[in-house]
This record gives sequence, C-alpha cells and structure tokens, in this order.
Amino acid sequence: MSNNSNFWIVTDLDGTLMDENYDISPAKETLKWLAKLSIPVIPCTSKTASEVRYFRNENKLLDPFIVENGSAIYGSHANQIDEWELILGRSYKQLRQVLSSLSNDVSFNLTPLNDLKTNEIHNLTGLAGYEISRALDRHWSVPFLNPPENIYEKIMFYCNKYNVHIFKGNRMSHLLCVNSHKGKAVNKLKEYLQKPNVRIIALGDSQNDLPLLEYADISIVIPGRNGPNKYLTDGINRGEFILANAPHAVGWADSVKSIILNNVDI
Repeated sequence: MSNNSNFWIVTDLDGTLMDENYDISPAKETLKWLAKLSIPVIPCTSKTASEVRYFRNENKLLDPFIVENGSAIYGSHANQIDEWELILGRSYKQLRQVLSSLSNDVSFNLTPLNDLKTNEIHNLTGLAGYEISRALDRHWSVPFLNPPENIYEKIMFYCNKYNVHIFKGNRMSHLLCVNSHKGKAVNKLKEYLQKPNVRIIALGDSQNDLPLLEYADISIVIPGRNGPNKYLTDGINRGEFILANAPHAVGWADSVKSIILNNVDI
C-alpha cells in the first residue's frame, strides 16, 4: 500500500467518483497526481470485490478496497500477489433469508438484484455482459429494488429484529449485517494496517455513505445533477460535511485537490 502521507482518500464510486454512465474521466489526472504523491485512494463502495478489482486494474490503483457497503475489505501486502481479506458481515445466503422475512413482515415483495433478469438489470443499472456478472458476485450484502417510501419506513422498523442495516442508494437499497458499514470498515482497516492516526478524507453522495462521512476527519458530499442527496443535507447544513462544487468526477477532483493542497506538504 502506498502510504507516504498522513491522509487516506476513502471514496465511494457510483454517483461520487463515477457519473451515471460510470465515467471518471475528469478525475483521472487527479488520480495520477495522488499516486505520484503516494497518497492512498481507497474505494469504499457498494460494488462487489469482482467489480472493484476490475476498476482498480483499469485505473492502476494499488491500495486496499472496501466492498459491499463495508461488509468486507481486501488488499495485498507489498511485493505480494495474494490478497488478504477482512470480513465484517454475514453471508449472502443468511441475508437473503432475512430479506425474505422482511418481505413477510411488511407484506411487500422486496426483490433482490440477483433475482432480476439480465435485461432488467441492464435497464436499472446500465450494466451489460461481464459487468453484470461481476455485479452479481455478492458474498456479504443483498441489494434490492428500492421500495415505496412508506414501505421503506416500515422496513426500517424491523431492522433491529434481525440485526441488520438497510441503506438506500440512488439505484437500489442494500441489506447488510449490523456489524458492517463503511465507517466501521475504515476503522477496521486502520487497525489492521496499524495506522491509528491516519486522517480520513471521505467522499460520498448517498445515504449508504453516511456512516463513512460521519466517521471521517474531512467529509465531502458530491452532489448529483439536481443537488445533494436529501439524507446528507443535515450534515451539510450543520457544517459537518463540505459540499463539492460540481457533480461526480469534476467535483471529486476539485475537492480532493483543494484539500490536499491545503493540508499536505508537497
């Protein structure tokens, strides 16, 4: 892991570094700049490990990565090919059973992403071919179609019964073990790498990023085309979160560069 810095950039991907078409082009030069400075860039995402491995290879990222909304962490030690793995969550099979029970509790069929047909997944996510296969390679969380708001409120009432969290993303909701979320995963990574004093610069755009943003030392909300996610506005209004000046990769790059230039001796 590159670590010539007292800072880690811990970032969500979908809707944050990536736009709705999964494009990160406006941030690529900033990623190269961070690599030259040996400042780690750690994806912290709802995506699967298969998806993030592909993303890292495409963008030459070498640092650890957090997947399935904080349910697992992967990385490799210097000069080693084999990955290490830290698991915070419960298995996909167990969580599928919980989702089924929740459906009965609220009298509404909560549909997992993995149960959709290929064309339905494409229409929902824009993914195709191997992209869909990587997205369905889930082990520690269950994404499901966003239910109506009144159903969502009922579901939240039952979460304690099953010791689970549910976080609402832009495209779908995510069911995961109560012991796992993005903030807990970052803390676990700090412990594992014995970096208790490293400062976290976090970037996110939706409700499932809230535990990460609340945990971080510097928290940046990336807005969508129509402004910031409603679940993050309280933190912005209280001055706890910084609102980036533009959506997706443009706002991501501008915010990261500004913070690094103001906080790191270059």
